[in-house]
Amino acid sequence: QVQLVESGGGLVQAGGSLRLSCAASGRTFSRYVVGWFRQAPGKEREFVARISSSGGSTYYADSVKGRSVKGRFTISRDNAKNTAYLQMNSLKPEDTAVYYCAASTRPVVAPEGYDYWGQGTQVTVSS
Repeated sequence: QVQLVESGGGLVQAGGSLRLSCAASGRTFSRYVVGWFRQAPGKEREFVARISSSGGSTYYADSVKGRSVKGRFTISRDNAKNTAYLQMNSLKPEDTAVYYCAASTRPVVAPEGYDYWGQGTQVTVSS
């Protein structure tokens, strides 16, 4: 099993940056694909980015219902630290959501494809 804990959320002004962390327990973290998702109030949980188990491959949502993150967000991981990251730059008010990290054995984008989830961290971007 893998337990995930997100941190790094908070309140930031539009145009600002945040780095989210996803700390994993267990010795098998390096075997899993890690994905970041977000969920705004009243909205469905949506895919943001994922990274392969080795960190050598990344994939981003080109357009998340009109709120593109590609080019602004960067996903990375450090398997030696059992941690994944989401660097978020040029934040916009529409990026406001609870951000979740999740782990999967497959490189998928659907939330249903992820086996383990963190509790989420709130990101609020003020205009």
